[in-house]
Amino acid sequence: MRFVAAAVASFLAASLGWAQETKAPIRVTISVPKGQAEKKSAAINVGGKKLSAQLLPPSVSVTAQPKDGEVLRDLCFLADASSDGVATPKIESFEEALDQNSPSFSWKNGDDHDDLNLGDRPVMRYMHRKYDPSTPDARNKSYKVFHHLWDPAGKRFVTNGGQTNENATDTKKLLFPHHRGLMFGFNRISYGEKKSADTWHCTGDAHVSHVKTLSQDAGPIVARHVVLLTWHGPKNEVFAEEEREMTVWNVGEGTVVDFATRLKSKVGKVRLDGDPQHAGFQFRAHNDVAEKTAKQTYYLRPDGKDAPGKTRNWPGDKTHINLPWDVASFVLDDQRYSVAYIDSPNNPGEKRHSERDYARFGCYFEYGLTEERPLVLNHRVWLVKGELTKEQVDRQRGWFVGGGR
Repeated sequence: MRFVAAAVASFLAASLGWAQETKAPIRVTISVPKGQAEKKSAAINVGGKKLSAQLLPPSVSVTAQPKDGEVLRDLCFLADASSDGVATPKIESFEEALDQNSPSFSWKNGDDHDDLNLGDRPVMRYMHRKYDPSTPDARNKSYKVFHHLWDPAGKRFVTNGGQTNENATDTKKLLFPHHRGLMFGFNRISYGEKKSADTWHCTGDAHVSHVKTLSQDAGPIVARHVVLLTWHGPKNEVFAEEEREMTVWNVGEGTVVDFATRLKSKVGKVRLDGDPQHAGFQFRAHNDVAEKTAKQTYYLRPDGKDAPGKTRNWPGDKTHINLPWDVASFVLDDQRYSVAYIDSPNNPGEKRHSERDYARFGCYFEYGLTEERPLVLNHRVWLVKGELTKEQVDRQRGWFVGGGR
């Protein structure tokens, strides 16, 4: 197992508004004896430094097989962000106690949403209202699941909820309410005898429903949940089943979220397709950006920082593909935030990227789905107060990719 971290970089002072250093969130999948399968934590040695690690069941994206008589576990820990490299961790002992001086994550489940808190600070909300087509308004609030992110101080949502926004009294003022938070879908899906579905706009009978929560884990280092979803097409037919996973890290500065999914066909061959604005895994900032501050939004890319209001979109820009990362920096309530959208090289491509000045961005790809060929996808999202530098995002991607994606 090999971990990658970029060389130590210089960071601008907080007075200039740049995001401060974060801890390095590292995950590696290991094989452990079955007798240790229920252990939640371990003492590890990383390059001569003793650290605590949290153990979780393996990610839905894991394809490795355990050794005979063993089981797979995700070993999650926080390395020193100033280190110029991370050595292979060695487990010294399995233990139940982790650092009790650090705030821990906790889940609070509700009828139509589940909240994740870090200590008493809200971090993420999973929106899963039961599908209700009884009226247009009820359907608009329930035709897809998605995840909200709170700002790093836990004061407000930085993501959009469309018609589910608590202050959405005049829905005509909402710009593209089908773009919601952290979400995943495709607007051009085809299968069977000329059947089609759009799980992005959720037109006709198309929708994505929450079936059940498969697992929830929480501790001082990391929290994770995995939910089972069904994708519906004409006449509410289930044509695909998804295990969607969100892993949230306690990195100190900002919020790091790892999105993973395993999508399986239930009807034979399914063609996943779309366009850069309405397919794949994407981030959408709160509607307040669209309404008030869109012209202050700028994008930072591997080739540099662009001017406010300037965007790139495939196919208008045919080079806007296969980016290792992209950053949207936007303003809410006179506060600037930045979100890094980080790709895994294991994700299918060609990955075609899209950006909008109201801070909706991400990428999509084409994929042929079957029962034997599920879609497995990984991304990391890093939300901070202030701005980010290229060096910071390069390092964050190094930790993400080096962790075995």
